[in-house]
Amino acid sequence: MAGNDNKIRNVGPKSAAWLRQVGVRTTDDLARVGVVEAFLKVKRAGFRPSLNLLYSMAGALADCHWNDVPEAQRKELVAALEAAESANPIRSRWERQKAASDGAPSAGDDGSGDAAQAASLFDDPDRAEDGAGGDERSLSRFD
Repeated sequence: MAGNDNKIRNVGPKSAAWLRQVGVRTTDDLARVGVVEAFLKVKRAGFRPSLNLLYSMAGALADCHWNDVPEAQRKELVAALEAAESANPIRSRWERQKAASDGAPSAGDDGSGDAAQAASLFDDPDRAEDGAGGDERSLSRFD
């Protein structure tokens, strides 16, 4: 931490750029946000950090090399990260797109929603299934 307060110890240029993009620019920012939350912010921003970033940030706060972070602390960090991710899962862009194309399953969905979702793609657009008859008037001027 001594010297340049703008540089977070143990963090290379690529990881520093990721952290800057999520608002973590200094060691003080890192201490305020927390190591696990900063790591999750980087992941939620679409980057793919390894656990080394987690250990590097912990080392920065402890003012030691990331490789000197005790094994017990590493296990605690990973456990905290897994708990935070399971409480609020991070899905990749591909997982979000797949979920959107498959139809978002609701709680207790038995799979029948997928067929209804697919069938709705081929329904007659002039037919109002929800009882809102406003579409027929607005579409009739295009006939």
